[in-house]
Amino acid sequence: MTQDTHGGAGRLTRTRLAAGALIAIAALGLSACSGGSGEGGGSGEGGAPVAPAASEFWVDPASSAARQVEQWRSEGRTEDATALEKIARQPVAIWPTGELGGVEGEVAGVVSQARAAGRTPVLTAYNIPNRDCGLYSSGGAENEDQYREWLDSFARGMGGTRSVVVLEPDALPQTLTNCEGEGQQEGREELLSEAVGKLTRAGGEVYIDAGNPGFVTDTGNLVDGLRKSGVDQAAGFALNVSNFMNTQQVQAYGERVSDQLGGARFVIDTSRNGNGSYDGPEQPSWCNPPGRALGTPPTRDTGSQRVAAYLWVKEPGDSDGDCRGAPQAGDFWPQYALDLANNTPGA
Repeated sequence: MTQDTHGGAGRLTRTRLAAGALIAIAALGLSACSGGSGEGGGSGEGGAPVAPAASEFWVDPASSAARQVEQWRSEGRTEDATALEKIARQPVAIWPTGELGGVEGEVAGVVSQARAAGRTPVLTAYNIPNRDCGLYSSGGAENEDQYREWLDSFARGMGGTRSVVVLEPDALPQTLTNCEGEGQQEGREELLSEAVGKLTRAGGEVYIDAGNPGFVTDTGNLVDGLRKSGVDQAAGFALNVSNFMNTQQVQAYGERVSDQLGGARFVIDTSRNGNGSYDGPEQPSWCNPPGRALGTPPTRDTGSQRVAAYLWVKEPGDSDGDCRGAPQAGDFWPQYALDLANNTPGA
């Protein structure tokens, strides 16, 4: 896809915690030293390489950034490790596997750890059929029935525990734009509406992804799509997932959409929007653009009744795709993560 406002190309489902043994090990490590509050201090919590930030949202002690911090410390790259803590200590959404046999255990493991830490897990459901229109983050369930089974497993993993869920990045915007003219996405809204119902009943605070200001410019069309997708039963909608647009620009767009939905709330992905969108000569501008920075850390304190939270939905450092010497979409790229951190002032 060539348009520079596309938020989803370069996003790939990536399992941060494997089902089964790895989840059990991680859970034991966290529960042994979490102190119940999940707040850390000093050199780390529960033997984790980085002390988590004070936040409502759960911080994965085994995130890619946290493991990279630990590796760099062991190699004597102390300055780089310290810089990367800006990412590792923040809560980032977990993108569970698209495999039917693994999703329930993975979600259950995340939810269990978050509950033990007294925090709210943030999850991204990303497995809709013909995901990303078959582009960089292609894949997803083979068909609608398999997707429904996957959703059922995802919901069982949540087990009624309150969780923030960002639902299917790009699915609705791509439907409304017919995959940029490359194909139809029939029945997407109905499938998303089913997902809203299932995940909400399982304890989800569900936000339907609605793209970004440059993806669907006709807000009336977007509002119609959100209604068909069950936004009235959801907590609201999500914007800027995996994109770089600055918060002010995204919030203004979100408020216009919200006005047409009777005041619906929304969340904004601020993970990499500290310097806004890239407008330099190197293309594509959406794929691992240079000079970007981390945005506002995840928080409910947004200063706006309409904005339910700022979230880091995409882990800073995860590649958008194999451009600019990067690894494939979804793989962690340490140098890019370090650049984001070094371009961000403060701790």
